[in-house]
Amino acid sequence: MGTLSFISILNCLLFLFFKVSFAAVDSITPSQSISDGSTLVSKEGSFELGFFSPGSSKKRYLGIWYKNIPVQTVVWVANRLNPINDSSGLLMINRTSSLVLMSNNKSVVWSTGLGTQIQANNPVLQLLDSGNLVLKDGNSGISLWESFDYPSDTLLPGMKMGWDLRKGIKRRFTAWRSPDDPSPGDFTYGIEMQPHSYPEAYIRKGNKKFYRTGPWNGLRYSGSPELKPNPLYAFDFVSNDDEVYYIYNLVNNSLITRIVLNQTSSSRERYTWIEAENVWRLYSSVPRDYCDNYGLCGANGNCILSGSPVCQCLEGFEPKSQEKWSLMDWSQGCVRNKPLSCHKDGFVKFNELKLPDTTNSWANKSMSLKECRDKCLNNCSCMAYTNSDIRGEGSGCALWFGDLVDIRQFPAGGQELYIRMSASEIESKKGRRMKRAVIVAVSLAVVSGMLLIIGFYICRSRTKLRERNEVVRHQNNEGQNEDLELPFLDLSTIASATDNFEINNKLGEGGFGPVYKGILKDGQEIAVKRLSTSSGQGLNEFKNEVRLIAKLQHRNLVKLLACCIQEEEKMLVYEYMPNKSLDSFIFDQTKSKMLDWSKRFHIICGIARGLQYLHQDSRLRIIHRDLKASNVLLDSEMNPKISDFGMARTFGGDQLEGNTNRVVGTYGYMAPEYAFDGQFSTKSDVFSFGILLLEIISGKKSRGFYHPNHSHNLIGIAWILWNKGRPLDLIDECLGETCTLSEVLRCIHLSLLCVQQRPEDRPSMSSVVVGLGSESALPQPKKPGFFLEKDSNVAHGFSSKHESSSTNEVTITILEAR
Repeated sequence: MGTLSFISILNCLLFLFFKVSFAAVDSITPSQSISDGSTLVSKEGSFELGFFSPGSSKKRYLGIWYKNIPVQTVVWVANRLNPINDSSGLLMINRTSSLVLMSNNKSVVWSTGLGTQIQANNPVLQLLDSGNLVLKDGNSGISLWESFDYPSDTLLPGMKMGWDLRKGIKRRFTAWRSPDDPSPGDFTYGIEMQPHSYPEAYIRKGNKKFYRTGPWNGLRYSGSPELKPNPLYAFDFVSNDDEVYYIYNLVNNSLITRIVLNQTSSSRERYTWIEAENVWRLYSSVPRDYCDNYGLCGANGNCILSGSPVCQCLEGFEPKSQEKWSLMDWSQGCVRNKPLSCHKDGFVKFNELKLPDTTNSWANKSMSLKECRDKCLNNCSCMAYTNSDIRGEGSGCALWFGDLVDIRQFPAGGQELYIRMSASEIESKKGRRMKRAVIVAVSLAVVSGMLLIIGFYICRSRTKLRERNEVVRHQNNEGQNEDLELPFLDLSTIASATDNFEINNKLGEGGFGPVYKGILKDGQEIAVKRLSTSSGQGLNEFKNEVRLIAKLQHRNLVKLLACCIQEEEKMLVYEYMPNKSLDSFIFDQTKSKMLDWSKRFHIICGIARGLQYLHQDSRLRIIHRDLKASNVLLDSEMNPKISDFGMARTFGGDQLEGNTNRVVGTYGYMAPEYAFDGQFSTKSDVFSFGILLLEIISGKKSRGFYHPNHSHNLIGIAWILWNKGRPLDLIDECLGETCTLSEVLRCIHLSLLCVQQRPEDRPSMSSVVVGLGSESALPQPKKPGFFLEKDSNVAHGFSSKHESSSTNEVTITILEAR
């Protein structure tokens, strides 16, 4: 027994020994080394250092990659220029405190080269969870060398791109030559600066400038108006006597994102890791478009993406060679119309520009704009000036000397630039402006006269049409239809068009009854909404829908063609929508694949514009009160049209909200204040739009969807993912690579603003439309309405008594009076 006990104890000790020996370690000392096959793993398991072979290559390199991502993604390589041909590589700390990589013949293939500069009594090499490999003094903790100072092709969170003026280190990125070859290509990215100049970042191909960011203006690079605060990462630019660098950091550490230079695509790309799909998804890239090509329009040219041609001379300049310019060869650029005369010159302000190349610039952080102007005016070589920092009312001074190169025009988000002009050119400019103003005034007068004439004829035509319709209404409806301004069709005409309401012509059924497809005798296709006697919509609701839609004219609202009130029948005749309703696409596993992101975004914008028209631009303010996916119809070109106005209410010009004891609508889309207290306003429609937006993005129904791991609904999931910094996990899987992530993220942000608990916190639809079409900063959303657990008695703001009486497709619900 004693022998068996001893053997058992020995086995346990051996097991523990091997377990400790092979456990992942994040650091080594001079007495240890890393050989091919062994690795260092950062403390939290984020990154791993070891030997690898890229792509189809058999050569071995020492590198760092993400530990927990199945697609090996290398972010740093040591021996880019000297690969090892076998598995004999060995990484160690030598006697002079240098980090050395050796091959089997004991030759050094890569080294940090610190031996002659710094020595440490107790050096330690450690891989950090930031992905930074640090060689430090184990006693003092002072860094002797770190991989972040010598980057490869990848910019990670917390890594600085730029200059350390104290150490004389320039952190610049160089693309891999190919996916199989990590050796430095000729595609590089870094910050460039001269003494007292205005620093900015450039991408070069070889020695030639390929793309530049524009100088930092206190908020962002001037050439990147889309770079704005977001829930994924924060960014900053530091420029002082010791350092000049750009840096970004994650808002939430659960997100994984990186910036990489790609030699193959000639682009700088930002990727985010989508864990649910195990893929890196492109978030953004530059160059973005034709105007991002460096110096495309030559000296003093302005690239306008919407222009034809895209290159135009700045006002006050003309092509240096008109012949070449006409042939779209803009390389020679533009020259001044009138020569400068130094002290008699002035300045003309240009707006929304990407500031020119700052190679020949000068900057001062403490000067005012007036001081900046005076300094430029007193130097005959100074061609332009502006504030170097646009925050607040602006501060600092930047001057440009010589030709102005690589300017482009932005529709919004660009900067002001004051360009030097001769006094005579400024006078000519004033004359041209006055002439244009006169032409515009005369044109407006002519147009106004024409509009008055057209208006007269339209009014007369409408009067005749009303008179004719009045006769028809009295004939067909015996006085029931005297106040409806819409053509009437008799029952026999509609029955004939629908083959007597043949079941095969049935398009669907809503809360008020079935909808049929029909064809009139002239070949026009129609959709007939036939109200059932048990629908709950009486004559008043029917007339309400007729009155409203007959007066609405907007491309994103369904067009009502005619109606019928005869015997017991009440019917509405709409334009036919061949693609039926939005819900038949986004909630169908097969058809949803037909809606890529560009189509979904087009639909989102169309719905938003339609609601904006109802709330703001129509003669009366109209609250829809039943906006949902099944009430958005799609025409043959997938243009969205809002339908079903039976529940709509109208407000006068000054009325903002209403109250009702009869709450109508669809569970899952109702705003809290409406569901609980019967209070409705434009903001209750905004809430419904926010729900619809989440459904379009995710492909999941708001009502009836719950996450398998917990009992939150779609709003709850969206809110949780937002706060965890993982909003992109909400995206419908079928969208694949079609997404523009920054656009999707903006839509998610807007949806959460729309579904906030308090109506006053929600944006108006006009603000939503602006938000969808711009890159302006958005406020942070507050807690949404109905953010409750499924098992709660008021999980969706309703008692169990009412819960049992409705499904997602039930449109009308009557709550007890309060």
